[in-house]
Amino acid sequence: MQRRRTVRAHGARTRARLIEVAGQLFAEHGFDGTTGQAICRRAGTHAGSIVYHFGGMAGLYREVLDEAQRRLVSTEALQAAVAAQPTPQRKLEAFLSLIVAALASRASGSWPGKLFGREFVNPSALYGAEHDRTLRMRASMLRSIVGALAGLPPQNPAVARACLSTMAPCALMLLADRRKLRRVFPELRLTPAQAAQMTRHLMTFALAGIAATSKDSRAL
Repeated sequence: MQRRRTVRAHGARTRARLIEVAGQLFAEHGFDGTTGQAICRRAGTHAGSIVYHFGGMAGLYREVLDEAQRRLVSTEALQAAVAAQPTPQRKLEAFLSLIVAALASRASGSWPGKLFGREFVNPSALYGAEHDRTLRMRASMLRSIVGALAGLPPQNPAVARACLSTMAPCALMLLADRRKLRRVFPELRLTPAQAAQMTRHLMTFALAGIAATSKDSRAL
């Protein structure tokens, strides 16, 4: 029994090590630019480890992306946070709060954030469709919230534009090099301690923009 537990523990450590190393390499070079040999060499495992633990590179990549999402913010967490709030304004605040907290976390500046940024800009053939489904689910939540705030149907083009404007700063924080941002705006600190302040700032701009969008749409 002790030997079996030892073997299982060793297997779990190897699996976790492969995910961590693969995440780093996928974030640096993309799925197509990363080889199993490079992953195993950096992880210090034998060449057959990826097939043994994940069934191959595709299985490993999916596991890496799942781990990245767990470290950032899952769609399920967003859905739960939004559903728990009673008003559209509170729902938007809950939505943005989780996104900003993820962007301010250490995970965003390490391989999980870089990997999702890569998938956003240059989606892999392997994960592109699944990533699109995730984005559509999140967009649907946001459409519903923004539509309610604007008093417009969720599928109204003005709602889509307002959603884009609301999330554009978050996309910038995900995709931009943090060191360059600090050089351009040295007073800006995207840290966990500043996440609540950043959320309030984004809410102020989002609510004003949505109100203006609603007014303009009704004037047409």
